[in-house]
Amino acid sequence: MLAWLAYLTVAVVWGSTYFAIALGLESFTPYGMVAARFSVAAVLALGLGRLRREPWPPLREAGHLMVVGALLLGGSNALVSYAELHVSTGLVAVLAALVPLWLAVFSMAKEPLGPKGWAGIALGIAGVAVLVWPSGGVRIHVGGLVAMAAAPLIWAWGTLHGKHFVHGGGLMTNVGIQMLTAAVIGLAVAPLSGGFLRGPITHKALWAIGYLALFGSLLAFSAYIYLAKAWPPAKMGTYAYLNPLVAVLLGSLILHEAFGLREILGMTVILAAVALVQLRPKAPLREA
Repeated sequence: MLAWLAYLTVAVVWGSTYFAIALGLESFTPYGMVAARFSVAAVLALGLGRLRREPWPPLREAGHLMVVGALLLGGSNALVSYAELHVSTGLVAVLAALVPLWLAVFSMAKEPLGPKGWAGIALGIAGVAVLVWPSGGVRIHVGGLVAMAAAPLIWAWGTLHGKHFVHGGGLMTNVGIQMLTAAVIGLAVAPLSGGFLRGPITHKALWAIGYLALFGSLLAFSAYIYLAKAWPPAKMGTYAYLNPLVAVLLGSLILHEAFGLREILGMTVILAAVALVQLRPKAPLREA
């Protein structure tokens, strides 16, 4: 049940972060936002780890935690923020849905998906495309598309690196080390890539940074790291299909955005895809 709770947390909270990132980009550059949100989140996570008296990870694993933080947060997350400057949010969501595909590809030798699993992966990507594909056409920006093509690949690789090489340390302490690594990267790279700010700091942008730090980073990223240890990669990765579904539902309920036949069809396809991957029979163990 704890794993399912973590899964739902990642699906729901990260479904709202596309909007929060867009608000933050009104004032902050991509790496300025990385520096701001992960500096706050790292202090909170490490503080919680000390309050809970969590063990520190073994020294040999601390380097791997830094690698994971650099890949997931300092790399992939920053690329998503950069892409949102140039590519429609709908297309960003479609390309982000490639995460479970890359997780399955990178882990297929040890944890084969089977026909139903691969069908679910393909169906999920199709469902996300139906749900959020931009109705006014696609804004083509080569840099943005390259960033979004690389982001899910880097995210999947970093996730599996942590799953394979990090086994000790407390959850919040490990998360704090990863976020601190990303914050340092942001502080170092921002001055070399346009500075920390794109414009005057607005109340909306500050709200977005606070939301991303507390909920998108501290809560949801901690849930994701736990889930990566608890579930097989492809099963865990189906959260990426539910993120845009949640975003569309929130937009309809809160912002009164359009909700019609296309949205219903996309959601139905996505839920069918998640069911195919989540409920497929386990592959039989291979004999040595």
